[in-house]
Amino acid sequence: MVRIAEVDKPTPGDGEVLVQVHATTVNRTDCGFRAAKPWIVRFFSGLLRPKATILGTEFAGEVEAVGDGVSSFEVGDSVFGFSEDRFGAHAEYLAFPEDGAIATIPDGMSFVEAAASTEGSHYALSGIRKSKIGSGQRVLINGATGAIGSAAVQLLKDLGATVTAVCDREHVELVRGLGADRVIDRAAEDFTKDAQTYDVVLDAVGKSSFGRCRRLLERRGIYLSSDLGPYNLNPILALVTPLFGRRRVMFPIPPKHDRDEMIHLKGLIESGAFRPVVDRRYPLDDIVEAYRYVETGQKIGNVVIDVVGDRPRSDLSSSQP
Repeated sequence: MVRIAEVDKPTPGDGEVLVQVHATTVNRTDCGFRAAKPWIVRFFSGLLRPKATILGTEFAGEVEAVGDGVSSFEVGDSVFGFSEDRFGAHAEYLAFPEDGAIATIPDGMSFVEAAASTEGSHYALSGIRKSKIGSGQRVLINGATGAIGSAAVQLLKDLGATVTAVCDREHVELVRGLGADRVIDRAAEDFTKDAQTYDVVLDAVGKSSFGRCRRLLERRGIYLSSDLGPYNLNPILALVTPLFGRRRVMFPIPPKHDRDEMIHLKGLIESGAFRPVVDRRYPLDDIVEAYRYVETGQKIGNVVIDVVGDRPRSDLSSSQP
């Protein structure tokens, strides 16, 4: 269950900043930990009841106070971050470590965009690095309109890869606008029967399998998925396939999202290599509806929660995307 409640305002400890959260998101991670699905999530979220009672991994807001020893941030700084291990971003205030996954928001970026920038790009970057995708390689992305997929299209194009994207017909132009070289309408064509072959197939929505996509891979091709796969087999296949064939599964375990990665992400945003896609926005009071929408599996990019209303950053104009 998700409900709105009054809780104590946190106090920043040594080396922490207190962030007044202006915007956060509801994403697949939040939904998985809320419902403990798949079942393996219970080993991380709590076997009988959730360990984290306030979910939310992505946040953007202003530093309201700093704890002892903080030197990287000042009161009034506009910041964004990724609270994957701690959660807590679905609240008006969040105490967060200075050396964690937090950075100042790039110039010209709203709280809404900043809040939607971290999780999808984190998982996309993890897969790209694990598979060592580079310039000139051919990549197919299934689910190119999700938070991970839309980030992957942009980041791969920045690296010089040739990208084929799979999405619904009504979003073809959106995905082309992100930089995809070729777009497959999944309703009109079964992408697993595509005549082309690829160095990497990235299933950004976890709705295919290595068995169905194997024929798409080059001899040393790699299959990546953002999901555990049918019967939770992807981690096992990642261990087994390198032993029995040239085509293999990789199951990238994302590295810890830290300050260095946030600074790297900030640089990608500033260079124009990445910008998040925002689907819908809800006020905090309607967060239950946001969860229901995300759990339909139909969201495009990111679903943002306006925690303190539609209030722009002080260094931006009054209009926000």
